[in-house]
Amino acid sequence: MKTFNREKVRGFTLIEILIVIGIIAILASVVIVAINPAKQFAQARNTQRESDVSTILNAIGQNIADYKGVFSCNSVTIATAPATSTIGIAGVDLASCLVPTYIPTQIPTDPSNGTAANTGYTVSADALGRYTVCAPNHAEAAVPGSSAYCLTR
Repeated sequence: MKTFNREKVRGFTLIEILIVIGIIAILASVVIVAINPAKQFAQARNTQRESDVSTILNAIGQNIADYKGVFSCNSVTIATAPATSTIGIAGVDLASCLVPTYIPTQIPTDPSNGTAANTGYTVSADALGRYTVCAPNHAEAAVPGSSAYCLTR
């Protein structure tokens, strides 16, 4: 039969464990401050906005290419367009002519506050037929120096 010698059994004291926990807490707080999750999430939303703007502009470009230089959505209007907000050009319903042919599921919406009725993106056309898609919410306070993001084609 084996007997245990109590003198050889060693463990950590309460003070040693508390010191290690304190050091881990200090290191964790330093890492969290260095990572800055609010800024990381804002940058992720801005990246999504840039992708969405590109998707919308590419869909418009594909529509123009398919209709030999004429944007087919100009003839599609919606009965009641809000004065501001709905993605479109002067009451043009882009979803009805871009989805599902050029955009598989739906017109992309802003990641922070976009809805189907108000995507959070704007589309405009100039006299030369160039289309500009903008993401006004790209200018988040969490990302210093950011401004509205626009692409033109």
